[in-house]
Amino acid sequence: MTSADQPAPAAAQLGTTDRLLPVWILLAMGLGLLLAVFAPGVGDLLHAFSIGSVSVPIAVGLLVMMYPVLAKVRYSDARAVAGDRRLLVSSLVLNWLVGPALMFALAWVFLPDLPEYRTGLIIVGLARCIAMVLIWNDLACGDREAAAFLVAINSVFQVIAFAALGWFYLQVLPAWLGLATTSAEFSIWAITASVLVFLGIPLLAGYLSRRIGEATRGRAWYESRFLPRVGPFALYGLLFTIVLLFALQGQQVIDRPLDVVRIALPLLVYFAVMFGAGFLAGRLVGLSYARTATLAFTAAGNNFELAIAVAIGTFGATSGQALAGIVGPLIEVPALIALVYVSLWLRPRLFGHEPAPRAAASGEPASTKAAAPTAV
Repeated sequence: MTSADQPAPAAAQLGTTDRLLPVWILLAMGLGLLLAVFAPGVGDLLHAFSIGSVSVPIAVGLLVMMYPVLAKVRYSDARAVAGDRRLLVSSLVLNWLVGPALMFALAWVFLPDLPEYRTGLIIVGLARCIAMVLIWNDLACGDREAAAFLVAINSVFQVIAFAALGWFYLQVLPAWLGLATTSAEFSIWAITASVLVFLGIPLLAGYLSRRIGEATRGRAWYESRFLPRVGPFALYGLLFTIVLLFALQGQQVIDRPLDVVRIALPLLVYFAVMFGAGFLAGRLVGLSYARTATLAFTAAGNNFELAIAVAIGTFGATSGQALAGIVGPLIEVPALIALVYVSLWLRPRLFGHEPAPRAAASGEPASTKAAAPTAV
């Protein structure tokens, strides 16, 4: 294979801003930890701004993060996704059968002697991702329309199935296996509020933006002028949310580092296995790279805000279950950004003859985002 045929490095497939995303994330984590240690009053202040189980500052960060991505979705094209049974069935199986079962198994394998952390991890496994997955999918040049459709489907299943699955994995299945059971009652209101706030609001805003923008100024203006202006706010919202998460929960992480490590190990295995299973499933059923990446990231991510809210509401803010929920996003953010690079590295090797993917999260032209596909 000649040098001209060599696949472009994963980092080269990202724009300049996105290429430095790990640096921005590390800086945001560090700033959050500094605030947790040297300005603990910030965490108390942020805790005070909550409506029910929803943290208003985190909600603002997630809404700012998600709006630009959902504004990019061509909703008229999203209808075609519903007809892709390979994608839909694969996603439902991975998210609602494989994911919870895998987290249950990992929780018992890695934390057999720590029931509170084990229960917290099982709850994380039940909370399927409906927020940050849109960022990871966009950075990996996945299918935006497919991602929007799948997170909407996950949201519906989350409201309907979360409590039943919690009962099954905490009481029924452990009893069948002769293991210890855990009693827990989940608030349907907390689950519904999480879905409405973290998906409903930005989804509606993104849909209305495109409909109104295209109706008044045309698609060309909307995609060439409007989207590049709002695109950077996805990164700002992501970094703002990370700072808040570490400021709110960083002290617990610092106080119990060994516990955090024990919780982190099964989470890292979970993210890697679910991502790999999503990529393998996409290849086996013949999906394109864009939809395979979308399938993999929607399978690997979790709804950390819902998991934390449920754990705190059910077991208390200082419980081990809550700490396990807190560690979830702290591990997920660096793990999933690493998997973005893995996904881009796999693209030319597994899907070399496909057209180059379109622009990712920062709103730069597609020509700056990806190298032309090459034969491997």
